[in-house]
Amino acid sequence: MNNQEYTITVYTENQIGLINRIAILFSRRKINIESLNTSPSEVEGIHRFTIVINETEEVVRKLCRQLEKQVEILKAYYNTNDEIIWQELALYKVPTDEIAEKVKVERLLREYGARAVVIRKDYTVFETTGQREEIDRLITVLEPYGLIEFVRSARVAIIKESAGFHKKLKEFELTEPGEEVVENQYLNNQEEIFTM
Repeated sequence: MNNQEYTITVYTENQIGLINRIAILFSRRKINIESLNTSPSEVEGIHRFTIVINETEEVVRKLCRQLEKQVEILKAYYNTNDEIIWQELALYKVPTDEIAEKVKVERLLREYGARAVVIRKDYTVFETTGQREEIDRLITVLEPYGLIEFVRSARVAIIKESAGFHKKLKEFELTEPGEEVVENQYLNNQEEIFTM
């Protein structure tokens, strides 16, 4: 099996230290995380991790099962790039003098779907969204004009063929509990039982 890029989507409760435990799962298996994004999801109190890795499907499947063993993790999915809609955001800082003199800025902005976020005397910051290849092409175009700084966000992704986690969570909440709840017989007798 060959390695390929997978996007893992993990739905979790929002708990302190969870990102550390998730990172440990990856580092124990010597898996490099290419991109990591965490944000609130469509369900209140539930967060969504979007993790991009290059691995075989077998490794990714096992990793998702391991992730789901964490108490705070509700569900982990993995998808190929064909099964998701995804974007990244990038900011580019270039010297204003260089870009104004040597490049037709309007044409450049239109061609790469970029927009000027900040224009100062000493530098201009452009912003664009797209897939990694589109973002990298604009880097190549801006490098000869003195690209000062570049930053790219982590991937944000939505699964194409999904009814959504919200619907699945609602279905889970509607299911009847398996057994009737029985009150603990020792609950009201704490003082008698736990005396020294």
